[in-house]
Amino acid sequence: MSQERRSRINRRTGETEIQLDLLIDGTGTSTISTGVPFFDHMLTLFAKHGRFGLEVKAEGDIEIDFHHTVEDTGIVLGQAFHEALGEKRGIYRYASGHFPMDETLVRVALDVSGRPFLDYRAPECVPHVGEKFNFTLVEEFMRAFAFNSLINLHIEILYGRDPHHMAEAIFKGLARCLDEATRIDARIAGEIPSTKDVL
Repeated sequence: MSQERRSRINRRTGETEIQLDLLIDGTGTSTISTGVPFFDHMLTLFAKHGRFGLEVKAEGDIEIDFHHTVEDTGIVLGQAFHEALGEKRGIYRYASGHFPMDETLVRVALDVSGRPFLDYRAPECVPHVGEKFNFTLVEEFMRAFAFNSLINLHIEILYGRDPHHMAEAIFKGLARCLDEATRIDARIAGEIPSTKDVL
């Protein structure tokens, strides 16, 4: 890469304070501290499987619940991707795939389009991961990420039983698709991959 695709964002609200450093063309190394152990695990594997460099330090009102910390981290990570990609010149733009995790199979498809959208399909009433992490927070994170990165994101759990496996397959699938979609296509390097000439 002739120019480092990187973003550093600090965001503070009455509910959370988040410091995040993203390097798109990284090696998968990360330092994650959100106060929510399962969420730390998801972000760590997200960085690993997307080959991103990622540092996240989040402090939030987790004594109330994990919602604000998870959602706000999605907001900041989405903003970081949007900023780091700039005009999106030369990227592949699209990616999709099927991602297994033991008994679970998840489909992820995305378009780095500049037009945010989330279609998220999961079974009803999936139980908590462990005793504390509400599975609905996965959707909240994905919505915050998609609308702040300006990505069109489709996620569907085709089947599965274990909520940990479902969440892990989603985060890994998102990471792999983002890695593929944000790579530079040497055939069009320098060009914006849209007939509109803007994304």
